[in-house]
Amino acid sequence: MEQKNDILWRMRLVYFSMVLLGLLIMGKVIYIQFVEGDYWRERDRLVTLRDVRVDANRGDIYADDGRLLATNIPVYEIRMDMSREVTSDEVFNANIDALAVSLSRLFGDRSPARYKADLSQARSNQHRYYLIKRNVSHEELLQLQQFPLFHLGRFRSGLIVVQGTRRQMPYKTLAARTIGYNREGIYVGLEGAYQEYLQGTEGKQLMQRTSGNSWMPISDHNVIHPKNGKDLVTTINIQIQDITEKALLRQLHQRQALAGTAVVMEVSTGKIKAISNLLLNRSTGRYEEAYNFAIGHSSEPGSTFKLAGLMAGLEDGLFSIEDSTDTRNGRTTYYDRVMRDASNEGRGVITIREAFEVSSNVGISQVIYDAYKNQPQRFVDRLKQMHLHRPLDIEISGEGQPIIRDAGDPGWSRVSLPWMSIGYEVSLTPLQTLTLYNAVANNGTMVKPMFVSEIRQAGRTINQFSPTVIDRRIAKPSTIDKARELLIGVVENGTAKNIHTSAYSIAGKTGTAQITQETGGYQLQGKTRYQASFVGYFPANNPAYSCIVVIYEPTGWSYTGGQVAAPVFREIADKIYAARLFTPEKPPREHLIARSVPSFRNAYHEDMKTIYAELHAHLINDVAGNYVRSIVQADTVELQEREFVENLVPEVVGMGLRDAMFVLENAGLKVRFTGRGTVQRQSIRPGTRINPGSVIHIELS
Repeated sequence: MEQKNDILWRMRLVYFSMVLLGLLIMGKVIYIQFVEGDYWRERDRLVTLRDVRVDANRGDIYADDGRLLATNIPVYEIRMDMSREVTSDEVFNANIDALAVSLSRLFGDRSPARYKADLSQARSNQHRYYLIKRNVSHEELLQLQQFPLFHLGRFRSGLIVVQGTRRQMPYKTLAARTIGYNREGIYVGLEGAYQEYLQGTEGKQLMQRTSGNSWMPISDHNVIHPKNGKDLVTTINIQIQDITEKALLRQLHQRQALAGTAVVMEVSTGKIKAISNLLLNRSTGRYEEAYNFAIGHSSEPGSTFKLAGLMAGLEDGLFSIEDSTDTRNGRTTYYDRVMRDASNEGRGVITIREAFEVSSNVGISQVIYDAYKNQPQRFVDRLKQMHLHRPLDIEISGEGQPIIRDAGDPGWSRVSLPWMSIGYEVSLTPLQTLTLYNAVANNGTMVKPMFVSEIRQAGRTINQFSPTVIDRRIAKPSTIDKARELLIGVVENGTAKNIHTSAYSIAGKTGTAQITQETGGYQLQGKTRYQASFVGYFPANNPAYSCIVVIYEPTGWSYTGGQVAAPVFREIADKIYAARLFTPEKPPREHLIARSVPSFRNAYHEDMKTIYAELHAHLINDVAGNYVRSIVQADTVELQEREFVENLVPEVVGMGLRDAMFVLENAGLKVRFTGRGTVQRQSIRPGTRINPGSVIHIELS
């Protein structure tokens, strides 16, 4: 009996425990449903919904004439909602074969059978945001929207188009390192310097998580639209940039050099009209814009620094350029170090002017050493008066640090003064050296190099930049006048007389410097590496542009600035002159002759060859393009290919009606014209992005 009662008691205990547990569960359910319900429903909404960042359209970067240097082009991500709620089985099955064939033909990345299998599998899984293709162009999108199934529209086919952008440089590598780009999430060049203006303000898009753990937009209405970035108008001139880069590249190939840089600056304003930096990619054998040597590479400049040393002595009145200096036998000794002239030939006693013209290390160092040996800091202070010890503080990051040591600094020695006088134991970037020479050309006024002239928004100028004057007068007018005489003498009588021309005058200085090794000294495995340079301005008596050319590690028997760098300077100056981008001091005879041989801004290649053949003009080159421009100098003609960039309005000014209509209509524009003759104006600026079907008006003379 006791055993029976014990069993019954245990059964009742289990029963009541189960009832109590059930009541507790029911109570908790009721509590969650009615007391905590709002909280959990909001948590669920937050897990399945979120705001996703929508990037703003980055601002464009323009050349000085409004042509695009960097812009965003639209790219698209193609996805598909495979839910039966959107597309019925009947519609899907009726179109899947034709759709697979169309996608395979358009993208060529998968066979029709593979496309059909992938789409069918996504359909079986009821994938709500299935990825078909990334980085689809606008032209591909237009074709895709006409495909079977997709032509029914988003709400019947499930087609989802997500727009993005890709940065593109229409002129490819032209000034690419200065214009800049995104490198591992960090913008460099002007892209980085003006990031605050270019980037715009991001927006937001409400997205929902699907069963496949993908996120898809709920609707086009749940969007906070981004604000587009502002546009930059740079000082870069496409024509001068093209001239500069081609001249530099040609010499790098010829000399099989490691790298080179060339910069062209407008004398009066400091505007950088061209900047090219090319480095040999040893794996491909091609020269690329991989590093900004002009801005970032600080090194011993060599003989181009001799101008600064002589200007210091002239400013202090310690000598005149007609005083004598003894070059001995091309060799002299300062304490325990021997200094030699590059030619290893002495010229005896000559004037300081002549020593500068032939770039005598012995003669120039002796002048400076005799003048400042008892007060070397006075020499350094004069260099600092010319702002050679300070960075230019340009907007592009990575500027190399100039080095001008004080007489009491660590590293200063008894031989520092004579070696500084010839461009060693000091360090400058090519752009810092050019800024000094530009100041001499600009009558002593030093201006800061300038890369951007305007900031625009929606075509309206919101900020305009003026030239920045670093120093109104870096030296007395008499010092500047003597410096200019010295630079003209180098080209007329000295180490750069190989680039002298009667068409216009050039002033400048050659430089040949040994390159220091990372291990110290100037030799590596018994070999000395050199950098050859030339810096100056033109026309000499009415300077329009200053220019520096530096070529690093040229090979072959010649490595001097006069033989390696100066010819690049001359080619740049010649072509700027031939393109009538400056007016020389006096119209030379060649200029008068050239009037009888016409130049053409834009014409059909074969037509131009026929015309010049009839005029017995000498073609110095030929190109492959259908449309070209000509540069005429005397009876010599150079042809340059006109390159038309896809999706950008081509320039047709100078063309005949037939050629202009052919080019514009092939670009996707509708043409309206008035007048007859050659095109004088076009209503849409060259380099503007094309909206297919837009109408362009051209006026003919």
